[in-house]
Amino acid sequence: MKITLLSTTLALGCFLSTSLMATTFDANVTSDVIFGSGNVNGGFTVDQSNGVEIGLRGKLRYDLAGNPQNIFNSNGDGTYTFDPADSVAPATRSAFNFEWSINSDFDGTSGFALNDLTYLLSIDYDPTIAIGSTVDFDPINIPFADHAFGNNTTGNGAGTQAVSLAGYTALISGSNLVQNSWNLGFFEPAGFDPQTEGFYTISLSAFDNGRQVSGTSIGIQFGDVPSPVPLPASLPLLLGAIGGFGLLRRRKKD
Repeated sequence: MKITLLSTTLALGCFLSTSLMATTFDANVTSDVIFGSGNVNGGFTVDQSNGVEIGLRGKLRYDLAGNPQNIFNSNGDGTYTFDPADSVAPATRSAFNFEWSINSDFDGTSGFALNDLTYLLSIDYDPTIAIGSTVDFDPINIPFADHAFGNNTTGNGAGTQAVSLAGYTALISGSNLVQNSWNLGFFEPAGFDPQTEGFYTISLSAFDNGRQVSGTSIGIQFGDVPSPVPLPASLPLLLGAIGGFGLLRRRKKD
């Protein structure tokens, strides 16, 4: 079943609404895209709150020749669309990447280094419009990763990567900008095919002592979106009966 982007966006409205109040679309991140070479700025869904900037975007990672392209296919509302016919990806990779940027002090007002905050990246592996099986973790406060680090003056493609555990620790404590480009195939749950057509939601948030200070979400539509598996017709009635029975029991106790 093919679901239009409008209906998909509406279905995700309650999930995306946590960041829409401060979200800008098709935006640049501060100061630039600093990972790799040839990656342009723009196309990000960005939240700037409390001096902290979080950006996410989709990008065509494998074109028909298997090469990356600066093609983001943003729909201007936090969703991105990619056609399976436009790509040839390895069997263990999805055709698109999701790219993320965290700037813990984008305007010089927060004073946060990267490790002054904690983060939650949530990757939805349910191909339907529902948010089902997710992989959730802090992508920054970990022992080591191949992120690109910088600050508000770091130029395009000029990010620094750690070469040791000690170097990584120094970078997260001495930088306010970090970025990377990741694929669904990097973290897939057992049995998931990263080339499965569907709608995938990715969210990223920053927290100061448990209080969310910034965050945004994107949805990536890759080909057709399957229908959610319906509940058996009798199950809602059964659940309702059980719920009603529990309510009666509580009232009797009262």
